[in-house]
Amino acid sequence: MIDRPRQVKRLTQLLERNPVVGILGARQVGKTTLAHTLIKTLRRPSTVFDLERGQDLARLEDPELALQELRGLVVLDEIQRRPELFPALRVLVDRPRRPARFLVLASASPDLLRQSSESLAGRIAYHQLSGLSLDEVGIDNLNRLWLRGGFPRSYTARSHGASADWRDDFVRAFLERDMPQLGVSIPARTLERFWAMLAHYHGNIWNASEFGRSFGVSHHVMRRYLDALEATFMVRVLQPWTANIRKRQVKSPKVYLRDSGILHSFLGVESMSGLERHPGLGASWEGFLVEAVVHQLGARSRDCYFWATHTGAELDLMIQHRGRRYGFEIKRTTSPRITPSMRSALEDLGLTRLDVVHGGSETFPLSRKIRAVAAKRILLDL
Repeated sequence: MIDRPRQVKRLTQLLERNPVVGILGARQVGKTTLAHTLIKTLRRPSTVFDLERGQDLARLEDPELALQELRGLVVLDEIQRRPELFPALRVLVDRPRRPARFLVLASASPDLLRQSSESLAGRIAYHQLSGLSLDEVGIDNLNRLWLRGGFPRSYTARSHGASADWRDDFVRAFLERDMPQLGVSIPARTLERFWAMLAHYHGNIWNASEFGRSFGVSHHVMRRYLDALEATFMVRVLQPWTANIRKRQVKSPKVYLRDSGILHSFLGVESMSGLERHPGLGASWEGFLVEAVVHQLGARSRDCYFWATHTGAELDLMIQHRGRRYGFEIKRTTSPRITPSMRSALEDLGLTRLDVVHGGSETFPLSRKIRAVAAKRILLDL
């Protein structure tokens, strides 16, 4: 087990301020392990309900009766299986005295859960848990994390082959079991084919019509497929930033598979040597570092954008934070240079700073507002 102290600290802070806290993240990303680690650090009474166990489901047949006398921390794991529990939680947390705090774990976004936002508005805070990050595994393990991805069991597997086998099994179970449980009615084989196509478009502009022609359906159907993978934390849809400038700007989002290991499974990559030879190397590196930068800065998804114009100027990632804009270009090179596109982004977007994250070993200035930041130093230099 890999310690995740940053995550535990954040959850502790949220529980001090909110009667209900939700940990959201993909299946098998470590939500349950994190919850049990939190229980040990809090040192207060705790009760855990695993809603994939029939016994625990039976105990919650009358949720108010089962939960009203509990004290300390109450954990409801995989609550997306019983969204009707949210109204009962609202009644419990609205009592004059709150003897318990609730930690709910879900493998879907609030939009997919719906009832949580409706029933617990103003009472619940969400914490999104991604896979293992560079600060958790150590910067010396960058290549291993990039190749295998951040799912704990994939990352810690005894070999690259065992890691790839685990990811293949995960994808199969996710499509055949988890998605139907969330109410997603898309056939497993159809969604797998769509997911595989996305892997080959990783880091590119989303074109629903092109996907629709391949599937023989409308672009609206393709958007529904994309929304399903985004809502279950498998895909990052990076929205375009449109500045008030006299340039035609791209208005469609970019799509990334959030976990580099899952991406490599769809691309048939099992080793670093295979990855280095693959034509998708640059796109894989870009997506991996986009996730790393977003995590390191603690940025919310709604504050992250990309920018591109129809004349070719572009910026891989822009993060808006406290009224300022920070730009990031991801380059798989050891000798980054300033390009006209960077200068255009710096001026047109009013960036406070632009960082070129590269594959070399040193961080150094390229100009007054542009830095070259080594990927192996992002924990120190971002």
